[in-house]
Amino acid sequence: MSLTVLRALPATTIQDLGRPGLLHLGVPCSGAADRPAARRANQLVGNPDGAAVIEATLGGMTLRFEHDAVFALTGAPAPSRLDDAAIATGVPHRVRAGQVLKLGVPGSGLRTYVAVGGGIDTEPVLGSRSTDTLLGIGPAPLRAGDELPIGAAVRAAEPLITRLDEPPAADPPLLHVVIGPREDQLTRAALATLLVASYTVTPQADRVGMRLAGPRLDWAVPGEQLPSEPLAPGSIQVPPDGRPIVLLVDHPSVGGYPVVAVLSDAALAAAAQLRPGRLVGFRAAGG
Repeated sequence: MSLTVLRALPATTIQDLGRPGLLHLGVPCSGAADRPAARRANQLVGNPDGAAVIEATLGGMTLRFEHDAVFALTGAPAPSRLDDAAIATGVPHRVRAGQVLKLGVPGSGLRTYVAVGGGIDTEPVLGSRSTDTLLGIGPAPLRAGDELPIGAAVRAAEPLITRLDEPPAADPPLLHVVIGPREDQLTRAALATLLVASYTVTPQADRVGMRLAGPRLDWAVPGEQLPSEPLAPGSIQVPPDGRPIVLLVDHPSVGGYPVVAVLSDAALAAAAQLRPGRLVGFRAAGG
């Protein structure tokens, strides 16, 4: 079984739940930027949570199914058509061989997930089918002409789940963080500012991370350098210019800018759906 990519924007990739446990080798986990959305897509078609899906950034993708299959869309709600018929997100769809799926640009959000019953069955690299855009590990970003193999479906019966609605998003979104471990590298005023101010996502945003524009966060000791330390997805780094950087799933394994807070898992998924120009705020977890 397979499907053919007829059109794809450059940031369209294959993702599963990543490569956990390899950070000591300099390999971050990577995987789907919005993990809950990828899991929902797989649940709708009867796949295990870790099956590989397509992550389409800003839509703009066209696929042709070469065999009968079942698929589902989750994440950013891109206007979608199967041949000439409009279709909904968050529900499973049965498709016949030769039918064409077209994703438009979502009106909100950034990343749309396409799961197919059986999962995208490309060759694993270090135990995962995910594309790591920073290290270049895994399959290359998708482009027109790619043929993607589909694995055998786990079950042939109707999917158990018939609909999964997307969770509502706050506007502007408030991302919950755990403060630390290097919050003492900021002035008290700067740390307080981080938790009350609004920031704008700049165009410097991808799967590696996103730079924010907004109030400057001053270091307690200007010019002080820290030794490089391991980094986690969701880390909020503050470089010397005082403009925070939020690291996402393809983040570097180490870095020297102070990490003053780390996003919760739910906040990391929400951050993955933020488009340039969106306002975002941070709040301490439990606050």
